[in-house]
Amino acid sequence: MSGLSPGGGGGGGFMFLRSFTRDRSVKEQHLKPGTAKRVIGYASPYRLRIASVLLLLIVDAALVVVQPLLIRRIIDQGVALHSSSTVVNGALLLGLLGLLDVLIGLSGRWLFARIGEGLIYDLRTEVFDHVQRQSVAFFTRTQTGALVSRLNGDVLGAQQAFTSTLNGVIGNVVSLLAILIAMFALSWRITLMSLALLPLFLFPARWIGGRIASLTRDQFNLNAEMSTTMTERFNVAGAMLVKLYGHAPSETSAFSAKAARVRDTGVRIAVSNRVFFSALTLVASVATALAYGFGGTAAIAGTLSVGTLLALVALLGRLYGPLTALANVRVDVMTALVSFERVFEVLDLPSLVQDPPSPRPLPSGSLDIEFDHVTFRYPQASEVSLASLEAIARQDTMLEHTEVLHDITFAVAPGAMVALVGPSGAGKSTAASLLPRLYDVSEGAIRVGGIDVRELAQQELRDSIGVVSQDAHLFHDTIRANLLYAKPDASDAELHAALDQAQLRDFIGNLTNGLDTVVGDRGHRLSGGEKQRMAIARVFLKQPRIIILDEATAHLDSESEVAVQRALSLALQGRTALVIAHRLSTIRDADSIVVIADGRVVDSGTHTELLQRGGLYADLYSTQFSGETATR
Repeated sequence: MSGLSPGGGGGGGFMFLRSFTRDRSVKEQHLKPGTAKRVIGYASPYRLRIASVLLLLIVDAALVVVQPLLIRRIIDQGVALHSSSTVVNGALLLGLLGLLDVLIGLSGRWLFARIGEGLIYDLRTEVFDHVQRQSVAFFTRTQTGALVSRLNGDVLGAQQAFTSTLNGVIGNVVSLLAILIAMFALSWRITLMSLALLPLFLFPARWIGGRIASLTRDQFNLNAEMSTTMTERFNVAGAMLVKLYGHAPSETSAFSAKAARVRDTGVRIAVSNRVFFSALTLVASVATALAYGFGGTAAIAGTLSVGTLLALVALLGRLYGPLTALANVRVDVMTALVSFERVFEVLDLPSLVQDPPSPRPLPSGSLDIEFDHVTFRYPQASEVSLASLEAIARQDTMLEHTEVLHDITFAVAPGAMVALVGPSGAGKSTAASLLPRLYDVSEGAIRVGGIDVRELAQQELRDSIGVVSQDAHLFHDTIRANLLYAKPDASDAELHAALDQAQLRDFIGNLTNGLDTVVGDRGHRLSGGEKQRMAIARVFLKQPRIIILDEATAHLDSESEVAVQRALSLALQGRTALVIAHRLSTIRDADSIVVIADGRVVDSGTHTELLQRGGLYADLYSTQFSGETATR
C-alpha cells in the first residue's frame, strides 16, 4: 500500500515503536486549558487541505480492503471456475488499483508536506518575530541554545507530531474499521482468534518500548552534550582558549568518552529495536500459521473457500499495524500538544518593552535628552524567563530587587555632547542603554525632544539613535553586508565615504576582495581597532540625530584614536551625543561631564570645573594621567 496509510505493512509497527521512544512523562503532562483549541486555530488556514487528506485516507483505507477481496474473487470465481476473463479482468483491476494507490500516496505526501511545512513556516516566523521584540533582559536570562531549540526542535516536533498524529490516528482508525468489518464478514471465528493473540505482542512490546524510551532519552542527552561541546570548542574564542592552555589532548579524550557512550547506547537501541520487530514478526507469523491451519482445514471441509482464506491472511497481515499504533494513540496526541505548548510558552511571554497604543512623533531637528530622576532595577527572572527555564533563571538573583541607578538626573542640550564618567560598574552603560529602550526605567522618565521615550514608537526612537559600543559586534558576513545593516540602500560611494571617515580607507584598499571580504565569526578576522572603526562607519551611514559612544575608542591605538576622534568631531556636529569614556583625555572638550559612582550622580560640570573642585573626577584624572606618564 501507499506511504499515506500508516496501517499498511510494517508502517504501523514503526509508528507504535516511535510512540514509545518519546518521553513517557507526556502521559502525565498537565496541559494548559485551551491548548488543543489553539492548535486547531493554527490548523484552520489549512482546513481545505486537511479535509482533502482525510478523504484520501478514507480512500486509501478502502484500498487496504479492496485488494484482498479482489484476490478472493480472482481465486474463487476465476481460478476455481476456470474463468480466464475473470482472472484477466481481476488482474487488470489489481494493476489499476496499484496505480491509484501510488497516485493517492503521492497526493497525500504532497498535501502533508504543504500542511507540515506551512505550519513550520507560520510558527517559526511568529516565534522569531516575537523573540526579536523581547527586551534585552529576556536574552540575558535565557540560554541561546534554549531559544534555538524552541525555534527548531520544538517547532519541528510540533509539525511532525501534528501531521503524523493526524495521519496516524485518522488513517489507522479508518483502516482498522475497514479491515475488521471485512474480516468479520469473511470469517468471524478466524478474526476473533487473530485478535486473541494481540496481547501476546502488546505486553512484551510495552516493556521493550519502555527500555527503548529510556535508552533514547539517554542518547538525546548525550548527543546534546556532544553538540554543546562542539559549539563551545569550535567557535574562534573557544578554539583559542583550548590552544592557549594546551588542552587539545584532554578535550579529545573527553569528547571520545562521550562519543563512546553514544555508540554503546546506539548499539543497545539497535538490539532492542530488533527484538521489538522480531516479536511483531513472531506474533504475526503465529497468527498467519493459525489462520492457514484453521482456514485450510475449513477450506478442505468446504466451509471456507480458498479465496476467502487468502483474503483473510492478507487482511490479517495489515491488521496488527493499526492496532499496535492505536494502542498508544494518547502518547502521540499528548506529544503533539506538549510540543505546541512549548512553542506557545515563547509566544505568550510578553515583552517588557512595548510600543504605546498611540505613539507620538519625534520633533524635527536636533533633539535634547533629559534623565529625570531615573531609578532602574533589573526585572525579576519570572518576568522575562520561559517558564521551563525559570528554575535556572532564579539562580541568578544577584541583580534582582537591587537598584542599579538611583535618582539619576541630567540633561543634554540639542547638539551638545555630555560625557558619563566614573569607576567600572558605576552604571554608565546601564544608563545609556535606557535611552534607546533596551530596558525601561523603573522610576522617573527619560525624554527625547521633550517626549517620554515610552510614548514613542521603538522603531522611530532607535532610527534616531546611533550606538558604538565597547564590544562592536559584526556578523559572519562581508564588510559590505555589515555596513549595509545600517543603511540597506547605501551605494558603494556612500560605503567608501563612511569607511574614509572611520579611517579605514587604506585597510579596505589593501584587501584582495575589498568590500566583499568576509570578516569571520564576530569579526575575528579583524583587529579590535578595525572592528571598532567598522562600527563607527555604520553610524556614519545611519546618520542619526543622537549618538551614543560607549567606549568607542577603547580598542584604538594612539594614532588611530586621534584620527577617529577628528572624524567623530565632524560627525557629531549638529548632533546630540552621550559619550561614555574611561580615557578621560577623550572627553575634555565635552560640553558637560556627569560623574557617576555607585549608580548615583555625584558631580557634574566641565572638565576644568571638575578639576578645580577636586572631587572623584579629579582623582580619576590624576590617577589616569599619572599612569600614562609612568608608561611613557
